[in-house]
Amino acid sequence: MFKTMIADVKNLSYSYGNVRALDNIDMDIPEGAIGLLGPNGAGKSTLIRILLGFLPPDKGSGHVLGYDIQNQQKKIRKNVGYMPEDDCFIPGMDAVSFTSYLGELSGMPKQEAMKRAHEVLFYVGLEESRYRQVETYSSGMKQRLKLAQAIVHDPKLVFLDEPTSGLDPSGRKEILELIMDISSKKDIHVLISSHILPDIESTCSHVVILSEGKTAAQGSISELKKIKYNLYEIRTYGDDKGFIKKLEEMGCKVEQVEDKIIKIYMPPDNSHLELFKLAVEQDVQIRHFVKSQTSLEDLFAKAVGAE
Repeated sequence: MFKTMIADVKNLSYSYGNVRALDNIDMDIPEGAIGLLGPNGAGKSTLIRILLGFLPPDKGSGHVLGYDIQNQQKKIRKNVGYMPEDDCFIPGMDAVSFTSYLGELSGMPKQEAMKRAHEVLFYVGLEESRYRQVETYSSGMKQRLKLAQAIVHDPKLVFLDEPTSGLDPSGRKEILELIMDISSKKDIHVLISSHILPDIESTCSHVVILSEGKTAAQGSISELKKIKYNLYEIRTYGDDKGFIKKLEEMGCKVEQVEDKIIKIYMPPDNSHLELFKLAVEQDVQIRHFVKSQTSLEDLFAKAVGAE
C-alpha cells in the first residue's frame, strides 16, 4: 500500500476545440515506477502536459510533488524531468552542449550543468559520442540523449512519454534497463506513458489506465490482475463449435487464439471440472489444459472494453 502520492488530479478536463481529450478524471499517482497506459488518443500526453504546466486545464485541480499545477508551474518543472515522445533537439549542437544547456534552463549554474552533463551522458552510454552533433545520432542514441537531458538536473520525478518509441528490440531492452535502474537505485520516481503493455509490466508496480479521456482503472498491477474470473488455456481435438457455444451459455468468455487453442475466462464460482464434463458431452477431446496467470494484457482489455 502506497502512503505518499507524487501527483494527484481531481475532476480534470481538457478539450481541443470540440474534441474532449480528458473527461473529469480523478487520479492518485504513488511513489515508485508508475505506468500510464492507454491506446493512442486516450489522453496520456495531454495529461502529462497539464501536469507539467504546459496546458491549463479547462476545469479541475491537481498537484505534482505537492505543487499546484495551475500556479506553481515553475517549481514543478524545476523538480521534474521530462522526456518527450517527439525529438526536441537544437540543430548544430553536440550532445554535451545540448544537455548542459537544458541543465542551465532548469536553474543549474553553468559549470555544474556541464559537469553533470558529462556524468549523465556517460550513464546512458553516450560518453564516446557526446561531442557529435545530435542530428547525426541514430534513433536509439536520440532516445538515450532525451533520457539524459531529463535527469541532468537530478529531478525527484521524471515523466517519460513513449520512451521506447521507434527502437529495435535490443535498444528497447537497454532503455528499459536504464529506467529500472533510475527508479530503483537513483531515488527518482518515474511515470512512464506508453501503449506497449510489456514495457509497463516489466518496469512498473502500479498502473493508471486511460480510455477515451477517462480513468478506466488504477492501482497496483498485482491487485488489479486479481480480476473476477479464472483463466484456462486448452487445446481441443474434434468439432469444438458446440463446445464453445455451451461454454458461452455457462457465462464464460471464450477467445480462440489459434486453431484448436482456446482461452477460457471462467467465472470463479464454476469448477474447471465442468470443462471436462462438457467436453465429453460434446464429443470433444481436451489434449492440453493449463490454468494461466492473468496478464496485464487481460487487465488492459477488461479496462478499456477491448476484445
